[in-house]
Amino acid sequence: MKSKRSLFLKRKILAVLMAIVLVFAFSSCSESDNGNDINNNTSGYSITLKDSYQREVTLDKEPERVVSVAPNITEIIFALGKQDKLVGRTDFCDYPEEVQNIESIGNIDQPNVEKIVELQPDIVITSTIFTKEMVQKLEEAGVKVAIFHAEKNFEGVFDIIEKIGLLLNAKDKADSVVAEMKGKIELVESKVNGLEKPSVYYVMGFGEFGDYTAGRDTFISRMIEMAGGKNAADDVEGWKYNIESLLEKDPDILICSKFYDSKAGIQNADGYKELSAVKGGKLFEIDNNILDRQGPRLADGLLELAQIIHPEAFQ
Repeated sequence: MKSKRSLFLKRKILAVLMAIVLVFAFSSCSESDNGNDINNNTSGYSITLKDSYQREVTLDKEPERVVSVAPNITEIIFALGKQDKLVGRTDFCDYPEEVQNIESIGNIDQPNVEKIVELQPDIVITSTIFTKEMVQKLEEAGVKVAIFHAEKNFEGVFDIIEKIGLLLNAKDKADSVVAEMKGKIELVESKVNGLEKPSVYYVMGFGEFGDYTAGRDTFISRMIEMAGGKNAADDVEGWKYNIESLLEKDPDILICSKFYDSKAGIQNADGYKELSAVKGGKLFEIDNNILDRQGPRLADGLLELAQIIHPEAFQ
């Protein structure tokens, strides 16, 4: 149990929280421009747009070899039907299953830059966890890099999908993916509108390594509210919490990852096992990747959250 919990925390706390820290560190240069700097040249395929660092990215021909250095970017590429262009991905890129056939370039936070260069990509697409030092190394090697990170709302995710669609010459498909996501969001909002909001605590980590959740300034907190709940951890910002506050709040619902034996661990963890939600069968599992990753499955995550919080509205 201890080794599985350790794996859970390494994947969720070290990777996800490090990504968040880096995003905040570079927030001053990652404001969304809502696509206002996107231009298409009418003489064949040629495009210039700005990424989340406000860097101009120009492609004079449609890219045929792409490396993704973020799980959400990989999922977007598959959703756009451009997976045949993908020649490299990270160890954390595990969806869809076919991605395992694509060569890995290492960890999300410290990818193998030399390996990326060897793959001879036309472009590397990544999130803001990719450091400026790594960007510089790749650009010195003649590799183009586009960096995308969404703001704390769905509009930012739509913007990423649309821009990657433009880069990969898949604008129509990107528009279709965004429209489908918007349809699911509208469905959820119509179902939960006017319903009472139970308090919800999202368990990211627990026990000996510390207690982690989604504070009020996070995307997941926003999703809980959109799904018809009230974030029990809205008294903090960031991801760190404490068991004393959780016991005092005693939320109506707990939600945890369905991986790494999280539910079983919570049911037996000191403090957590005393919560009314745990005792009363209100501890639910979810695929955390559909909440954590800023990609096409976020709308599915919102829908599943709403079905957990308000099952009566979806019967």
